Amino acid sequence: MGKKFFIMLVVLMSLSLIGIIFVQAFFIDNSLDNEEKQFTLNVKRSLSVVSKAIEDKEFEYYYSKISELIRSGGESDTIRLREMLVKFRDEDRNETTVYRNIISEESFKVPSLFFEIGIDSISVSRLFNRRETMVFNENSLDGNHSIKPEETIIEYSTLDEIQRKLLEQGYRDYYKNFPIYKRIEKEYVRELLSNEIKAEGIGIDFEFAIYDRDLATKVQSVNFEMNTTSNYGVPIFLDNNNQSNYKLFVNFPERTKFLFSNILWLIGLSILFTAIIIVAYSNAIYQLIKQRQISQIKTDFINNMTHEFKTPIATINLALDAIRNPKIIDDKEKVLRYLGMIKEENKRMHAQVENVLRISKLEKNELNISKERVKLHELIETAVAHVELIVEDRKGYVKLHLNAQKSSVLANDTHFTNVIVNILDNAIKYTEGEPEIDIYTENVGNNILLKIADKGAGMTKLVQKRVFEKFYREHTGNVHNVKGHGLGLAYVKRMVEDHQGHVSVESEKGKGSIFTIKLPLIS
Repeated sequence: MGKKFFIMLVVLMSLSLIGIIFVQAFFIDNSLDNEEKQFTLNVKRSLSVVSKAIEDKEFEYYYSKISELIRSGGESDTIRLREMLVKFRDEDRNETTVYRNIISEESFKVPSLFFEIGIDSISVSRLFNRRETMVFNENSLDGNHSIKPEETIIEYSTLDEIQRKLLEQGYRDYYKNFPIYKRIEKEYVRELLSNEIKAEGIGIDFEFAIYDRDLATKVQSVNFEMNTTSNYGVPIFLDNNNQSNYKLFVNFPERTKFLFSNILWLIGLSILFTAIIIVAYSNAIYQLIKQRQISQIKTDFINNMTHEFKTPIATINLALDAIRNPKIIDDKEKVLRYLGMIKEENKRMHAQVENVLRISKLEKNELNISKERVKLHELIETAVAHVELIVEDRKGYVKLHLNAQKSSVLANDTHFTNVIVNILDNAIKYTEGEPEIDIYTENVGNNILLKIADKGAGMTKLVQKRVFEKFYREHTGNVHNVKGHGLGLAYVKRMVEDHQGHVSVESEKGKGSIFTIKLPLIS
């Protein structure tokens, strides 16, 4: 996969993921907005029902008292408001029918003892409807017309609906400026609101209040707070012009929590699925990057191994060709020399293959490592003996500063010696001039620290993070000035961890490196 294609793929996948997250957020926000609108509609519907119920209750009380006073009242003045007269003649029967419809008003003055509104009496009216039908028969034995109706039907009825409307108008006028706390009880308002709000499916606590021209009245709950952003209100006790100075407000302290609870399952599922997508996406990106790294590492490994094997193979071929030369084959000293070269080059290739196999076995847990009590100082001295000839040949030094009082650890002497040798070998390989290596030990608690410091090429921060990875080597272009295949330090890390230890590196480019190994002591 090309680098540009890989970057484009990552960008497209990232944009798609961001788009999915934004769509989810928009959908949740839209659902919350719909829930809020439905909540507002339900609350206002409840308030309207409560407002009407309060007015109806007061009017019914007023109406019942007025009706009682009218029934027990005295003389009334009757006023004819409107009269309709209809005359109809039936020629076949020689009859004339006269129909009269009269609307009358009876006015009463009744005491106001039932209402406590500060006046002595109340004038009330009652409407009646009188319907009269008279039939005149013009047939007589003497041929004269009759001036009296032959049949008269008179009906009376009260105009209840009209009367009720008139009383309602009067009721509104009488109570318009009456103190609100004398017209309605606080607990009755609470009960009505509670029933209606629950009927609308809103099962949370609420606070309420009735305000008079933006001023609080006594009819309110204890914890009510006027907040224009979260209060809902409707007019109450409308006058004859459908206007009112009073307004019933209600608010819900747990409104936001209630709205979120309705879509909590939706939010939870969205977060869950989005998290799964993010994890899957992150893992996919990580795997892609890892695969690219592995591909690059394998390419580097093949190049390095090819380079490492190329020289020994060429040397072996040249030695064999020289031995086959008739002039040299009889020279026993030269033959032995060339055979020694072949053996050394063969050993070098075998060691490289062995390192690869050793790492593979470590990863599969197939490498059988037996541990026993050993002195770490002795292992250090053995490892130094392996490299001191090379160091001396390059006019360098390895100095020991073994300051730890206790150095007994549980380890495999062969493998742990190899660990130290690998670190020393790295220090020698990555030093251009004379190798200068110092080895320190010290006790820290129940552990022993082994530090191997060199003054070689050093490493950048990026290289330090990856130096213990398998096959990793710092890029030096196509120049293979340092031999190796990136397995030495990977072997060190795996082996130290297998000994319940820890290895780390501190380095600065151009100033050298310090490798630190921490191992648990045994008593």
